[in-house]
Amino acid sequence: MSIDLSKLAGQPVIIGGGAAGLMTALYLAPTPVVLLSKSPLGAEASSMWAQGGFAAAVGADDSPALHLADTIAAGAGLCDEAAASRIVEAAPAAVERLATLGVAFDRRADGSWRLGLEAAHGRNRIVHATGDGTGREIMRALIAAVRRTPSITLLEGVEARRLMVEDNAIAGVFAANAAGPVVLATKRVVIATGGIGGLFADSTNPSGCFGQGLALAAHAGAVLSDLEFVQFHPTAFDGPSRPMPLLTEAIRGDGAHLIDETGDRFMANEPGAELAARDIVARAVWRHRAKGHRTFLDARTHPGADFAQRYPVISAFCKMAGIDPAIDPIPIRPAVHYHMGGIAVDGEGRSRVRGLWACGEAARTGLHGANRLASNSLMEAIVCAHWVAESVAGANAGRLTSHDAATLPPAPDPSVVRPILSRGLGVLRDRDGIADAIHALYPIARGNGAASDPAIVGLMIAISALRREESRGGHYRTDRPETLRSAKPSELSLADALAAAHDIADTPYLRLARS
Repeated sequence: MSIDLSKLAGQPVIIGGGAAGLMTALYLAPTPVVLLSKSPLGAEASSMWAQGGFAAAVGADDSPALHLADTIAAGAGLCDEAAASRIVEAAPAAVERLATLGVAFDRRADGSWRLGLEAAHGRNRIVHATGDGTGREIMRALIAAVRRTPSITLLEGVEARRLMVEDNAIAGVFAANAAGPVVLATKRVVIATGGIGGLFADSTNPSGCFGQGLALAAHAGAVLSDLEFVQFHPTAFDGPSRPMPLLTEAIRGDGAHLIDETGDRFMANEPGAELAARDIVARAVWRHRAKGHRTFLDARTHPGADFAQRYPVISAFCKMAGIDPAIDPIPIRPAVHYHMGGIAVDGEGRSRVRGLWACGEAARTGLHGANRLASNSLMEAIVCAHWVAESVAGANAGRLTSHDAATLPPAPDPSVVRPILSRGLGVLRDRDGIADAIHALYPIARGNGAASDPAIVGLMIAISALRREESRGGHYRTDRPETLRSAKPSELSLADALAAAHDIADTPYLRLARS
């Protein structure tokens, strides 16, 4: 690394090169900031793959109040209404901000936004770019803006492994690159590392997104919240590729239907049909497949012949698989897509560790509750980045202390964790399956191997799922199918999770569950 790291001392460090991290760095300008990306920018960011778009009440028939109502309904009783209201009200301005940065959103001939409809939205409010390439277009513009901003020092190929903490306050970042350990002295860190899909065998997320930021925060003593709520997208392309290509909900918004191998539209009589909330559709697809059926997205009539023009990215990968969506049903199945839980933060993105913020999917802001409303994720990342940046810029940089390079844990590898979580924490869960996952993950989490950090995140998800003895949103337990009248967000620290796993692993019930 040719950069003199001593010259970066005291600068805020942003960990993560997706939309949340890039936007936070841009909002901080001209304040000097360091941006860490373990891969070349965009290579392992879920933001790059986002097809659906950016939800914002910019239509003439829409309002933030209507957007809020749909968000809260989807969140199944666990949204923080004040936080959600603040975020959706800021969404229209965030669209304009992206446009000024060069994002070429789709527009009509008169210059107005071309708005799409997605599941559980009461209005056409999804702003797209190049049809199904919204995330890619946003990332293109943000990456270009970051590279031309002199106040941002970009360190690609650098992976954060641990946060230095003194008296519950950030003191620096231990990282690594191809040349060895890297030490960054700072009192201000923003975690923007994305989601946890890489912890599962079937996911639409890049394989490198497996909760690294959650592990960093957990080791630092931060509280994590709502970890049990994992969103499974109902229409991932059912083929051998991993990660699984996504078939955006916008296709169903255009009138496509779900069918099985007999042509039966198996969701036709359900409330909302194919445009019900994602958790409902994912469970319906999962159960239908469990009966021995294959499941397909039928876009032959709607959008029909216009499919390739409207969805060029999806059309391309379908063509590679020998499928023409205009004449062939597309095979689909549910796959892990988004994590509603994350690092517990306040309205400015601050965690409960001084000097540690989180933004984007790694944060639990209260917007999503138990189930994310479609296309609210890019919106949350861009909107909240502004507030995080303001908070970071206003925080005291503090007096730095010097630290030598420590012995770092190995580069994390989630491969042994994937089958464990896939079996025990899938679309449908029960106590026995969750218990088996805890038993398998606990010794891995306590170790110091490459799977330790991924296992810690998986263990914390499992403990949270075991403790929530109801079904709500993205967390469905077949042994507890009822939804309780009232509920509150779950909270968990690493110490609490390890203690709980230690106690749980030796109970007679769990030994019975494993027999």
